[in-house]
Amino acid sequence: MKNGSLDKWIFPSYRGRDRLLDWQTRFDIAINTAQGIAYFHEQCRNRIIHCDIKPENILLDENFCPKVSDFGLAKLMAREHSQVVTMVRGTRGYLAPEWVSNRPITVKADVYSYGMLLLEIIGGRRNLDLSFDAEDFFYPGWAYKVYFICRRKMLLITKTVIYSNLY
Repeated sequence: MKNGSLDKWIFPSYRGRDRLLDWQTRFDIAINTAQGIAYFHEQCRNRIIHCDIKPENILLDENFCPKVSDFGLAKLMAREHSQVVTMVRGTRGYLAPEWVSNRPITVKADVYSYGMLLLEIIGGRRNLDLSFDAEDFFYPGWAYKVYFICRRKMLLITKTVIYSNLY
């Protein structure tokens, strides 16, 4: 594919920020990727659980139209089944909790991986980044912490404004 994989376009690198995608293109990639995943979960004769949704496996054509690639870890599941038992497959940081807890896998494992991909598309940061300290290296945990801190600050500001207007 002409534009390579998505990871080259959403994470800052030595090439600088001039190669990062604008918000509309990111949005279109996110929507089209979700439609592709939905297609092989719901419209194929046998459901396909990809098992390795990540930016490196989303290829972009000349118009930045995404194509889900690398089905080497994929698992086929007959339509009459809703889950499948298999060995752990995928990439660290994108694995759904079912993999870790040794439970049967459903198409929701790909949905979890897509959610991690979506966080990366929006935030421009890898979901596992060992250059951060132990508390912040896992992006979802860091994002929740930042959200919680900002929420507390907003509550504090709101209370201060309300209090100052009363007296």
